[in-house]
Amino acid sequence: MSAEVSSPPATAPVEDTPIPSILSPAYRATTIGMVALVSLHGFEALAVAAAMPTVAHDLDGLRLYALAFGGTLATSVIGMTLSGRWSDQQGPARPLWLGLACFIAGLLVAGFAQHMPVLVLGRLMQGLGAGAISVALYVLVGRSFPEPMRPRVFAAFSAGWVVPSLIGPSISGLIVQHLGWRWVFLIVPLLAIPAALLLRPALRQVGVVAAGSTGRNVVPWAVGASLGALALYVGGQQQGWLAPALLVPALAVLALCSWKLLPAGTLTLRRGLPSVIALRGIAASAFFGCEAFLPLLLQRERGLTPLLAGVALSLGALGWFAGSWLQGHQQRGWSRRQLLQSGALLMCVGILATSLAIQPGMPLWSAMVGWVLTGLGMGLIYPSLSVLTLSLSAPAHQGANTSALQLSEALGVATTLAVSGSLFALFLEGREALGYLLTFAIMLVLAMLSVAVARRI
Repeated sequence: MSAEVSSPPATAPVEDTPIPSILSPAYRATTIGMVALVSLHGFEALAVAAAMPTVAHDLDGLRLYALAFGGTLATSVIGMTLSGRWSDQQGPARPLWLGLACFIAGLLVAGFAQHMPVLVLGRLMQGLGAGAISVALYVLVGRSFPEPMRPRVFAAFSAGWVVPSLIGPSISGLIVQHLGWRWVFLIVPLLAIPAALLLRPALRQVGVVAAGSTGRNVVPWAVGASLGALALYVGGQQQGWLAPALLVPALAVLALCSWKLLPAGTLTLRRGLPSVIALRGIAASAFFGCEAFLPLLLQRERGLTPLLAGVALSLGALGWFAGSWLQGHQQRGWSRRQLLQSGALLMCVGILATSLAIQPGMPLWSAMVGWVLTGLGMGLIYPSLSVLTLSLSAPAHQGANTSALQLSEALGVATTLAVSGSLFALFLEGREALGYLLTFAIMLVLAMLSVAVARRI
């Protein structure tokens, strides 16, 4: 995949000159439309997760339960890749509208499904559309907002994810209880269409920049990565010999496809844009790996109720938002590299403190403080990498490179969750503490690797 870059250095300090508000008249509709779509995507992901046990029971589809989750991740890989190429060649309008149409169609198929296989088909369509939308929105940011405004736009994106993470599961529970689970799917299109229509003026204005090189056909590699991610997800749910039988070939397929899909030098941590893209996958894997095991640890080993465990996760989301707001509004003139290094160090300290919850005698407040620090570090890292990817990409290659950024995260997180989950399963039945210790150690190593990679940007 192309890694064409422009020259703005990651060490350039943040300008002190006044920056227009992202809600000023010229940008208000675009900002509101984009953040609304991000929020609806976040709500849909979290709300469906909360409603899926009821869905699986009503449709007698427990055997396809894992596929209903893993399938969306798998098809999003294809959507990201296609959207990146189309955005570079034709502008972000077509991939955004096509992605939105696919996303809404998937929601309708799932909402009206009478059988679990039909619902899974709808989930596959949702993943394909969501992947296309996410890349198109990044390209729209790069072509609609001046560089000094982009950190604040991505801070708004983070807010768009935090709010659903706080209220999404509760709202989903109310919808399932009083309206039925189908409305968890059907209510999103009613809001997504008006939000997308706010983007029409901006999409008409951005047009198409000088065409980038089409390069080789990467779609087959995207399909291969999608199948590999799906096999990885399913393999991570298995026990016994079937788990390695699926995981080993899936990892090999993902490694080969990643080498073809990501910019040259990403897997070897070459300085500059390749390290930016690699860091997204590494840091996201560390954070979401902890997030996957923390509620299990708090509920099973420390006796917290699901409500209190959810509150604990919300603290990390609030920390993420605080870090994201800070990187977009800080006035100290910190460079992006300094923000990345600070965020990676905070993640190391935070994950180490969070892992103390494994010890029964340790107070839980120390783990909660650690999780807030982990979220704060991720909030500094995540939007900074988005800003750098756009800044270091030539306009005609912003689609390909933002696609690679999101692919790095999707494939990295899928790999980490599958491998750590399989290792954790080996230590069940009396050795859970060792399993938790091993999984948190993996996430700490990833966070420490993030510190090293941040120095190469």
